[in-house]
Amino acid sequence: MTAFSAVNIRSLGLTEYSETFEEMKNFTKLRTSDTADEIWFAEHHPVFTQGIAGKNEHILAPGEIPIIHSDRGGQVTYHGPGQVMGYLLFDLRRKKVSVRELVFKIEQSIICTLRELAIDGERLVGSPGIYVDSKKIASLGLRVSRGCSYHGLSLNVKMDLEPFQRINPCGLTNIGVTQISELIASPVHQIEELLLKSIGDEFGFSSFHKLGSSHVSRF
Repeated sequence: MTAFSAVNIRSLGLTEYSETFEEMKNFTKLRTSDTADEIWFAEHHPVFTQGIAGKNEHILAPGEIPIIHSDRGGQVTYHGPGQVMGYLLFDLRRKKVSVRELVFKIEQSIICTLRELAIDGERLVGSPGIYVDSKKIASLGLRVSRGCSYHGLSLNVKMDLEPFQRINPCGLTNIGVTQISELIASPVHQIEELLLKSIGDEFGFSSFHKLGSSHVSRF
């Protein structure tokens, strides 16, 4: 096993997006060249997040759902219970992965996860994310600081899709939204396990260290 071929896994459960966002920033700010990479899985209480390229015109009728401005790339999207969030806190320089490769590998991880469920996911030119029958099933939003990534992906599993009608998801006005439960029955925890294996394969992690506490340690 080569150095840093293991990755720490944290299952955060149902959290407030704002808290997880701050934890990611702190982790990335304080990490050193000796810090192991981590993958965090979470679900969030209902929230719209607006990326740094976001335009207010794409927020149509948010209602009671809060809007949080994030430092990830991209436009507005929705997060809620029943959607798997995968946060990838990787040292890209150490792994010798460019930002373009990072995006490709994350997308491929999602495609491979869906393939394990006999679902055909695909990329659409000019429309970031992964789609099934031209409907969006997964989104990406990333930030790189000091050569290290944070934020990551969201994959719709079994959630209330209505809030997506209150926005133009990712700034797209002509794209529908779907989820795994509309195609097959599969619990969230199974999706996390499949996604973890696919991410490990794409990024060359040979072992996973699952941390017992849902608390994100500060160092």
